[in-house]
Amino acid sequence: MKIISLVGARPQFIKEAVINKELREKENIKEVLVHSGQHYDFNMSDIFFEELGIRNPDYFLNVGSGTHGEMTGKIMIEFERVVLKEKPDLILVYGDTNTTLAGAIVGAKLKIPVAHIEAGIRQEPKDMPEEINRVLTDRISKYLFCPSMLAVDNLKKEGITDGVYFVGDVMYDLFLLMEKSFKFDIFKKLNLKENEFILLTLHRDFNVDNKEKLKRILENLNKIAKEKTIVFPIHPRTRKRITEFNIEKYLEDLVVIEPIDYLNLMGLVKKSWKVITDSGGLQKEAYFAKKQAIVLMPDTGWRELIKAKWNVLADENNLYEQTFKGCNESYPEGLYGHGNAGKQIVEILIKCGEK
Repeated sequence: MKIISLVGARPQFIKEAVINKELREKENIKEVLVHSGQHYDFNMSDIFFEELGIRNPDYFLNVGSGTHGEMTGKIMIEFERVVLKEKPDLILVYGDTNTTLAGAIVGAKLKIPVAHIEAGIRQEPKDMPEEINRVLTDRISKYLFCPSMLAVDNLKKEGITDGVYFVGDVMYDLFLLMEKSFKFDIFKKLNLKENEFILLTLHRDFNVDNKEKLKRILENLNKIAKEKTIVFPIHPRTRKRITEFNIEKYLEDLVVIEPIDYLNLMGLVKKSWKVITDSGGLQKEAYFAKKQAIVLMPDTGWRELIKAKWNVLADENNLYEQTFKGCNESYPEGLYGHGNAGKQIVEILIKCGEK
């Protein structure tokens, strides 16, 4: 069996590496790795690539940036050439980027089965690019690997039931694999106390690009900081906006540090009381670490965490109240499987390929 895996951004590369780790243990499977170049923002020598043994791509399409249509079209043109040359039995795509949709369309047009990893995620607003990409990809994929049962239910409501599998989240596989390597250097350097501080990340355009909204968020954070220490690895975009808006005074009561690596960030998550974030990934990582998150977003793709009353949504007006709101004290086990998503995906693909 020959599989082509198409990735376009660093998080997809890491998800692919979890799958590749399982594929390497199987005989008679060849994987061809294609990187679209949609984002080229990773360092091949970083900890993920060392720990997971990630190799360089077999093909780099070098599409670069551009409008959504331009980027998707370029990827389709270049990726189709690779597919026609390699003649794979299956195409693997990940998540919700333009690369994801482009790969799925190429597979569908050439009548090559497409497997979508992280299928069934849904989020408002419906016109956001990521939502469009994931919905369309789910429509034309043969195998839909869902990270949660809610994702399975989302697909069922849309009339999609064939080829749908709840396997869990490959990012949970990664979390468990890397957990032994988490670092606590920043935790120690800042003399923090376990369960006595909040970890904050803030970078989304809808939160930081509007002066009044950002100011209200920071005012709430200052109010929270009077009761709990807030550690804030500040994103360059957010720092730039705070400077532009001349509201630096609102950082005085926060412990502001430079952006930190994944291992130290996870170390802070593990030691924190709660997490405040507008990051899609950190919402889940907090859950993996059994920490609750206050999600600064109008909606989230990870609604199961909200439904379980483990995480809560918040905005610039109710952030303080939501932070200290009583949440479910009972940890909702198994929302994203049991850390063997990669293994299950590979086994299903092999079994289906044998039919």
